[in-house]
Amino acid sequence: MNLSTEIFGAVMVVHTPEELGEDQADNVRAFLESRERQKLIVDLDGTETIDSVGLETLLDVQDTLREKGGDLRIATTNYANRKILEVTRLDSMLEVFDSVIDAVKSFA
Repeated sequence: MNLSTEIFGAVMVVHTPEELGEDQADNVRAFLESRERQKLIVDLDGTETIDSVGLETLLDVQDTLREKGGDLRIATTNYANRKILEVTRLDSMLEVFDSVIDAVKSFA
């Protein structure tokens, strides 16, 4: 799987696919965990559907990055995605930002 990325110094922004579910989760996890940079921002704006496996993937990647001295942030203006993160209370476990720029600044 090849996802669109952007680099901001030591931070990499990864734009997730339209669907982040069971079918894509392993490939997304492998992609995120194989990056050279350990400070990642996952931009969910282009993602239309997320299931529990996709959410679990985000938490797993966060744990892996933290073990390596890095971290994961989420950026999204997508109302449905924010609501999913709130209802599942993952917004208290993952740092969620309204914009990629705000998420990048949080690593400073």
